[in-house]
Amino acid sequence: MAAAKKAVLGPLVGAVDQGTSSTRFLVFNSKTAELLSHHQVEIKQEFPREGWVEQDPKEILQSVYECIEKTCEKLGQLNIDISNIKAIGVSNQRETTVVWDKLTGEPLYNAVAAPVSPDSSVPVAVVPSGSSVPAAGTSSVWLDLRTQSTVENLSKRIPGNNNFVKSKTGLPLSTYFSAVKLRWLLDNVKKVQKAVEENRALFGTIDSWLIWSLTGGVNGGVHCTDVTNASRTMLFNIHSLEWDKELCEFFGIPMEILPNVRSSSEIYGLMKAGALEGVPISGCLGDQSAALVGQMCFQDGQAKNTYGTGCFLLCNTGHKCVFSEHGLLTTVAYKLGRDKPVYYALEGSVAIAGAVIRWLRDNLGIIKSSEEIEKLAKEVGTSYGCYFVPAFSGLYAPYWEPSARGIICGLTQFTNKCHIAFAALEAVCFQTREILDAMNRDCGIPLSHLQVDGGMTSNKILMQLQADILYIPVVKPSMPETTALGAAMAAGAAEGVGVWSLEPEDLSAVTMERFEPQINEEESEIRYSTWKKAVMKSIGWVTTQSPESGLP
Repeated sequence: MAAAKKAVLGPLVGAVDQGTSSTRFLVFNSKTAELLSHHQVEIKQEFPREGWVEQDPKEILQSVYECIEKTCEKLGQLNIDISNIKAIGVSNQRETTVVWDKLTGEPLYNAVAAPVSPDSSVPVAVVPSGSSVPAAGTSSVWLDLRTQSTVENLSKRIPGNNNFVKSKTGLPLSTYFSAVKLRWLLDNVKKVQKAVEENRALFGTIDSWLIWSLTGGVNGGVHCTDVTNASRTMLFNIHSLEWDKELCEFFGIPMEILPNVRSSSEIYGLMKAGALEGVPISGCLGDQSAALVGQMCFQDGQAKNTYGTGCFLLCNTGHKCVFSEHGLLTTVAYKLGRDKPVYYALEGSVAIAGAVIRWLRDNLGIIKSSEEIEKLAKEVGTSYGCYFVPAFSGLYAPYWEPSARGIICGLTQFTNKCHIAFAALEAVCFQTREILDAMNRDCGIPLSHLQVDGGMTSNKILMQLQADILYIPVVKPSMPETTALGAAMAAGAAEGVGVWSLEPEDLSAVTMERFEPQINEEESEIRYSTWKKAVMKSIGWVTTQSPESGLP
């Protein structure tokens, strides 16, 4: 029986999914995309000072080895032969920055994390040119404060026009991206300065650190990254697909410390240790791009939304870079092979999604667990005219309004906690619609449906509301691990591996749950325009003359 089971399985592909709070290793059947087994290890975040977020690169690497070993043990218990694992893909938190010593393999400093988790939000400093940026004190939760002064100093030196950085990278000058963190390390950490002077330093995002370490480290480790991760550094020209000499000079970054940029799907090197020694690492994608691939958004105008602490919306814009007029980012979506074309995406973020549910639980105490919100909302089935704008620290895309604060309005004597719970779920959906409207205005391709993933998508009321408010179907894959799946697909499809077909006719096997709009379009529009009215009421609460403390 066991032998038959092994014969049926065919080639398997593994995926490392390295996030801000945990590392996972997952193994998929390349013919059916079925998840066979996985293991997860929590990892720590360190906060050495207020507004600083760091992680230990060695702990991250160790967690990857542990997840691989444990998953292989679990496969053994299922009577699945691990020699069937033909490739490994890597998906990672994107902007987290590592500098290490190529002679010793030791990190020269902790990994400087993105100021918020990657399933969260674009930070305050990401604004379209000409928009105001909230002062550091107004919402320190969104800022890695250590690099704020670096950004201010750099912005005074921008050559020519303010679009110098954005026109090359698709990104605004911001605390969020790696170039600024690297500049801070070069300015403030003696060990980093010395290693650079002595030509011992290597820089990379988490994918580079992992691939270098897993392919041998000091003994021939491969120093590379892929186009999606490179496009989040502010040093990469998204048109030429190369590190940009002018940008490196502007940020004062020596080009010799940068990884080689490769496609998202090719053999980078072989595993040099552990249970999967000798298996090629052949896929690499930043987490949001990996989810786009895992959702099979391979056509122009297909979009996915990942619902976490905040939401990440990516829309495939095909072979053309679309630059946003509405505060969205332009990024590389994927390049699935050395000789394959590059695809671009527009990216927008909803700042507060799961965070609003957490706020109802922790601050108001109207629910005891996040799951309870669905039960409360279901009891009433309506917000009864109550609207909740969770602008806890200003409004983000497409408004960029730091003066806004959260409001709950439209209350009557009949409003109860169930209506507020319902309004909180609607708020996530309205914010998503605003980002999608901005995307439609930027690329002129109205969406026919929205593909969704992430923790909150298990909330059926939320998914139905999203379909009603967008007035298009919302489509959710039955297998929620789309980020890891995307990395596995890229790895399995790589030249020299060839166990995963990305041909459209071979990709139809994924089962989907579909939520169709259940209200009429007129009602959808009325609710959306009332939401817009509520948003307008939230603007202008904070002025420089009226400190939030209420003190004169």
